[in-house]
Amino acid sequence: KAARHRERLYALCRDAGRYYYDTLWRPENRTAQQYFINRGLSRRTMNRFGLGYAPDSFHALIDAMTAKGYTREELMDAGLVSRSEKGHIYDRFRNRVMFPIIDVRGNVIGFGGRVMDGSEPKYLNSPESMIFNKRKNLFALNAAKKTKMEMLVLTEGYMDTISMHQYGFDCAVASLGTALTQEQAGMLAKYTKQMVLCYDGDQAGQNAAKRAIGILEKTGMSVRV
Repeated sequence: KAARHRERLYALCRDAGRYYYDTLWRPENRTAQQYFINRGLSRRTMNRFGLGYAPDSFHALIDAMTAKGYTREELMDAGLVSRSEKGHIYDRFRNRVMFPIIDVRGNVIGFGGRVMDGSEPKYLNSPESMIFNKRKNLFALNAAKKTKMEMLVLTEGYMDTISMHQYGFDCAVASLGTALTQEQAGMLAKYTKQMVLCYDGDQAGQNAAKRAIGILEKTGMSVRV
């Protein structure tokens, strides 16, 4: 029964990803398209990463997914909806550009959503679920594991990673809104002996890099910054 439930959640996340992707390209969502274009992404790159847009609505995704036969419980278990204090469920991601998170087997397991204005929180990620464990997955590793380069590059975020892929560094990955974990380092070590850290130059970035070096070296990889 658990295996069946897991399959349903994978299917639901895949369908939600398609829904966000289709929504991005609706004419009324130019602002969301422009958000990515202004950051230098080509249409081809946006397609390759399945980038999308969650509309400014409390129930658009719920309506679209229940119409496909998914239950509210499944939406809850996949982390796509939240529950209000009164017990009503509503779309977790609203008016955000969407980054699907895909595991190494190619399953959509969660999402990162970013606001397009200055509101908080800037990034909202899917909560942990039966299929999404942020300590044990890395953004874009499903693509980067196929690189012909002799290294993998670890960046601070989704946009950095996607931009690097667009410009030929198809070896870039990012941790999922958390500091690098030992589990993630272990995954990286399966695919490369050589890690390059490409974090922001600010104090936070430098501190994160120092921490990451120790974690990566424990797996026997050589690390450069």
